[in-house]
Amino acid sequence: MRFVAAKACAGSRARAGALYIGGNSAAPIETPSLLISTLKGLPAFISRDHLGDLPAPDSHLLHVSPIHFLDCPATKTICTIGGLHQMVGLHDHFFIASPRDSLESLPESDGTNKLGASFETPSGRQLVKPSAYMEMITSLMPNLWASMADEVPAWVSDKRNKTSVDRTLRWLDECINLDLVYENALTCTVEGGKNVLGFVVGGSSIEERKRCATEVAARNVSGFWIGGFGLGESIEERPALLHAVTDSLPEEKLRLVSGLSLPEEVLQGVAVGVDFFDSTYIYHLTLRGFALIFPHNIVDEDIVDRPLDDYPNDCTKINLRATIFRKDTSSIVANCTCFTCQNHTRAYINHLLNVHEMLAHILLEIHNTHHYLGFFRTIRETIKNGKFDLFHKKFIQSRRIHLASVVQYS
Repeated sequence: MRFVAAKACAGSRARAGALYIGGNSAAPIETPSLLISTLKGLPAFISRDHLGDLPAPDSHLLHVSPIHFLDCPATKTICTIGGLHQMVGLHDHFFIASPRDSLESLPESDGTNKLGASFETPSGRQLVKPSAYMEMITSLMPNLWASMADEVPAWVSDKRNKTSVDRTLRWLDECINLDLVYENALTCTVEGGKNVLGFVVGGSSIEERKRCATEVAARNVSGFWIGGFGLGESIEERPALLHAVTDSLPEEKLRLVSGLSLPEEVLQGVAVGVDFFDSTYIYHLTLRGFALIFPHNIVDEDIVDRPLDDYPNDCTKINLRATIFRKDTSSIVANCTCFTCQNHTRAYINHLLNVHEMLAHILLEIHNTHHYLGFFRTIRETIKNGKFDLFHKKFIQSRRIHLASVVQYS
């Protein structure tokens, strides 16, 4: 694995880079890019075969939560199979393992002064210590893995913020040390677990964010997972918090962020130099029957040079459960090249949703993932062309115009 931060946008912190995950002949994953969320190694509704319908290599970057494997299968079983790549049959994909998901983790003590994080699982709340966490990492053999973290919401006290940073740093050191111990503890035939991402937390405290970033950067890590966002901070205070972190991190190492899901939030992260975005946004949209339709793939038409009034005043998504789509024989998005839009109509997906057919979610997740990957492709093009700041500004303005029109006529 090799990461190169290739080009920074003039007058901006936004940067385009590349993650090389294979041999010299393998196409790199360009950044900024989306880290596709999975449940035990595969997207919630897309099968291994249908992953090939998504644009490559953009779709080869997958996030997996080790916490999902607390119940089954056992770590030794996964290790015997040959790790996560072998188990799901995705040998050319790049897995990044992190315990961060939509569930809240709370620090607890078991009376032995060794803290772990407690997670809600199908079998109830379980306490996960660093030793158990690293055993799961060793068996899964991801390409990259993030250390455990004590993430806190924005409204906690300064004392709690400091505690979360201290605890996260202690867990990072323990995970790195255990990585050496567990490397050959299980009889795995494939080497794994060496590339670690240090978690950066600090809540809504700029000082603690800086301290955590500086301390993590001093460790032997391959990159940084910026956490603690999407937990109650306002969109206005977020840029200062992001700058506090990225200003304290080395330029040559990759940066991932969690909790920035919406298109506007993604652009906020790109503007300060974030490379990868973990998000369950697509999953939640799909689960509720929504399809993404916002315009993004018109860089070739020099959208950033056009007057704001020329922007299509469109919404972000549509609810395909709605009756209005019952006889709509058009594709979800005109000229979209995804498998869903090329072969099915809004009316058909509306029917599938209303009769509770799982195929509806499969088709929706294919489209939503394809559409969001296209959004990231547009971002990369504007960075390379030196027009990201203008694209960012006009994209946000176009969203505000639409929201204002909705309020006016509602």
